[in-house]
Amino acid sequence: MATSKSGKKSVMQAHARRVFNVRRLRAMKEAMKEIATLVGKKEKKSAEELLPKAYKAIDKAAKRGIIKKNNASRKKAKIARDVANVA
Repeated sequence: MATSKSGKKSVMQAHARRVFNVRRLRAMKEAMKEIATLVGKKEKKSAEELLPKAYKAIDKAAKRGIIKKNNASRKKAKIARDVANVA
C-alpha cells in the first residue's frame, strides 16, 4: 500500500479508472455477444438493429484506450460480416 499522500491519491485514481474501463469493456462484450446470439438464431433484422449499439460500445472502448484502434476496426468488421452473412 502506498504511504505518501500522492501515492494514496494515485491508488484511488487507478481504482476509479479501472472501474470505468471494466464497465466499458463489459458493455462492449455484451453488445457483441447479443449480436452473436442473434446471428446464431438467424435473426438478421434484430441483429442489424443492434449494430449501432455495438459500434458505439466498441468505439468508446477504443477511444478510452481499452482496446487499440485496429482491434476495434477488426471487431466492427467481423460483426458486420457475420450479420451480412445471415441467410
